[in-house]
Amino acid sequence: MYKLMTAGPTEVRENVLKARSMPFTNPDIDSDFFDYYKETCELFEKALNTDNEAFILGGEGILGLEAACASLTEPGDRVLVIDNGIFGKGFADFVKIYGGEPVLLTFDYHKEIDVSLLEDFLSKDSNFKYATVVHCDTPSGVLNDVISISNILHKYNILSVVDSVAAAFGNPLDLSKGHIDILCGGSQKALSAPPGLTIIWVSKEAFKTMENRRIPIASFYANILAMKNYYKDKWFPYTMPVSDIMGLRTALDNFLEDADVYKRHSEVAKYTRNAVENMGLSLYLESGFSDTVTVINVPEGYTDTYILDKLKNDYNILISGCFDILAGKVIRIGHMGENAHMEKVKEVIDALGNIIKR
Repeated sequence: MYKLMTAGPTEVRENVLKARSMPFTNPDIDSDFFDYYKETCELFEKALNTDNEAFILGGEGILGLEAACASLTEPGDRVLVIDNGIFGKGFADFVKIYGGEPVLLTFDYHKEIDVSLLEDFLSKDSNFKYATVVHCDTPSGVLNDVISISNILHKYNILSVVDSVAAAFGNPLDLSKGHIDILCGGSQKALSAPPGLTIIWVSKEAFKTMENRRIPIASFYANILAMKNYYKDKWFPYTMPVSDIMGLRTALDNFLEDADVYKRHSEVAKYTRNAVENMGLSLYLESGFSDTVTVINVPEGYTDTYILDKLKNDYNILISGCFDILAGKVIRIGHMGENAHMEKVKEVIDALGNIIKR
């Protein structure tokens, strides 16, 4: 097996794998499972310090992004797409699918969103139903201040949809300090469970907007509203992946039991960035560094595939390349969740240094 130091999925702890292998039940008719699911969701609410209700959806993290747009968007709605990265820009596609009109507000991809410029823009045009923004845009590793952004949007009565798939549980996030209406997370990043599950946190205001739509939500599987009364009705809109959820619960327990989890992520991230620059390589970002992923410019005289293949074949280590406008230009080291340990990152740095020296 390769050492998995990619920008997600991450390594998975043995107790998570064991939990996924335990006997499971029929979640559609076993009332105990509804209690187990609800308790797990309440732990997710506790983990991010929020009264917004959490739900676990059966699908990889992208499901949450599409479900948020599907559930809020009606034909003709203007939606502000706050764009400073590939995934930030990508929200526009989901808005279009459901008949909305995306309005892109594009910032420099090499740094975090300037909230003063956002407020200046909204002071001139704030006619938006909701806005989308990415917490950590994984292709570049940029981290945005989504709490401050959500508070500005709330001031202008604009709902907020935040993609925190690659940031939550690796970067501190206290939802009680902001007004995020739908937060989207995933199982395979800093939580260090296998891919396949989405976690969403939904505000009362977001549910009210869904309930007051003029037309029904144009999706079945991506309909957040269908999940709202699961516990009262003892009914899920589709069969829940029980084994996956059992593994996720164990991964969440691991997170909650780790008092130094954010400190560990911060220290490992700083070490990685410093080591990369000391090696003579350059970071893609100028500022706004996430504690979950470091993105490195491919040095002159090398290709991304050469470096990735050497790490894989000579050192048994997998890290990430990139895609879209960053295809072939950068490589990415994931240091989140089970990857956020100094000895693991040092092994990657040593191997990368040997390759560059040669």
